[in-house]
Amino acid sequence: MTDAAAVAMSPETVIRQMKQNHVTDIVWLPDSETNFLYLLMQADPDLRLVGVTREGHACSIAAGLYAGGRKPMILIQNTGMMESGDSIRGWLMGLNVPAVLMVGYRGYTRHGVNTDTAATYTERFLMAFNISYYLVESDADADRISVAFAEAERTKKPVVVLVGDEFHGFNR
Repeated sequence: MTDAAAVAMSPETVIRQMKQNHVTDIVWLPDSETNFLYLLMQADPDLRLVGVTREGHACSIAAGLYAGGRKPMILIQNTGMMESGDSIRGWLMGLNVPAVLMVGYRGYTRHGVNTDTAATYTERFLMAFNISYYLVESDADADRISVAFAEAERTKKPVVVLVGDEFHGFNR
């Protein structure tokens, strides 16, 4: 493992976790931070990409996919997750959809000195909604993604994977 791999979440690792957990669909809002992950997802014939124009739409689409027998994963940023609070409550929590949301932790610094209030409120938001979450920062943390999927299945509730390496791992 290179030094870069020790401090980054590689897109290949994320794809392996998706496949290991039998994800069929990625419901996501395209952004510039996930370019290399997007290219890998797009090239994988087992994954269907479902783009949305607003993060709140991802929850209703994921709920519909789940109702239709699919296994969706939602890929968004923390700012959009917070904006989607009512959709998370109504669609995912209210309908007992065991969805995993992989959320880019914009503003996260590892040191608690935030210059972006998106980071300040992310974990508080999750606690207020009583949503379990797991922080991943590098490939060494990848097993937490599977832990999140297992918890979502067991509880029939959404679980969040916070990606603390927002600007490095998915963008090389």
